[in-house]
Amino acid sequence: MRRRMAGGMDIERPKAKPNNPNFSSGPCAKRPGWSLAALDGALLGRSHRAAPARARLGEVITRSRAILGVPPDWRVGIVPASDTGAIELAMWGLLGPRPVDVLAFDTFSDAWAVDVVKQLRLPARVLRAPYGAIPDLSALDPAADVVLAWNGTTSGARLPAGALAGPREGLVLCDATSAAFAMALPWQRLDVVTWSWQKALGGEAAHGMLALSLRAVERLTSYAPPWPLPKVFRLTDCNGLIEGIFAGDTINTPSMLCVEDALDGLRWAERVGGLPALVARCDANLATVADWVATSEWAAFLAADAGTRSPTAICLRIVAPWFMALDAAAQAVAAKRMAALVEAEGAGFDLAGYRDAPPGFRIWGGATVERADIAAVLPWLDWAVATTRGEFAR
Repeated sequence: MRRRMAGGMDIERPKAKPNNPNFSSGPCAKRPGWSLAALDGALLGRSHRAAPARARLGEVITRSRAILGVPPDWRVGIVPASDTGAIELAMWGLLGPRPVDVLAFDTFSDAWAVDVVKQLRLPARVLRAPYGAIPDLSALDPAADVVLAWNGTTSGARLPAGALAGPREGLVLCDATSAAFAMALPWQRLDVVTWSWQKALGGEAAHGMLALSLRAVERLTSYAPPWPLPKVFRLTDCNGLIEGIFAGDTINTPSMLCVEDALDGLRWAERVGGLPALVARCDANLATVADWVATSEWAAFLAADAGTRSPTAICLRIVAPWFMALDAAAQAVAAKRMAALVEAEGAGFDLAGYRDAPPGFRIWGGATVERADIAAVLPWLDWAVATTRGEFAR
């Protein structure tokens, strides 16, 4: 089957498909070679407080700390409700003593701004940027606390490596859920870092990770928020910091099946070479897409600046003239149609852009995704755009 694109170029239905067609940005693709056998050792039916289960939880913390290069004086713990729970827990427990600057440049960082401004009702500035861009980092107040996402999961933009340089009096709370295990984080410039198991290492959902610097711990133990904190947000008690949380004593009951899966992903990360290898795999995936975009008639990166372009949440705009001539509602319908065509062929799942983002595609390029699979799905996007043009072009 051949389809004609703008300019008279014919597009033939591709024959090859990715070996793993899963490109969701969360839950993300399992690591290469994964099977249910990886979970055979899970401590199912055991209390998470039993010594063997607690040891597994502690192992998740220890291996995560080692791979990510978390400074030795930081606390790392497992908390409820994925990255959302972790960053919410940090905001509700730490913010208040200082004004707050929030960087809002994707759906989730915008949600953190809503929490700060409308729920906590703190004196705050929200520094915004449209999808694909990042806010003006020079506008940050060194005396203020800062809440940010290092990587915009829904926008395809990330902070540059040199972000947040210089002395800061306030704390920096960093949502790193689609950056951890994919990018080198500047731990010395951060105070709180959060992530989740289901992103870059392809684990299962519902569990978050929280890392705290000494400055963050000092804030927690010296400041009591004026608002009530539910049990799942409490990191301190009458004796100070609840140290058990950072040794495998979780606030609520974790899934030991998910714990086993998280350990499998961490062990795989160690086998392939640790963080440098994970970063290299992500960068190679982005480079594959960039080489293709450079010759594409219709595709462009949502993040135009290569220096702030995400290698994990790779977001693409559709810039074909026929598509740009459609109104916004028709563009949204056409983009969904394209993703559905690829999915119906079994060539790529969950490729549609996030519902709040401009219509287009989002390809997860994290380390568990093979470069060959990225290369194999791109011709299917060409085919889907050409097919859809025939349905929507005027």
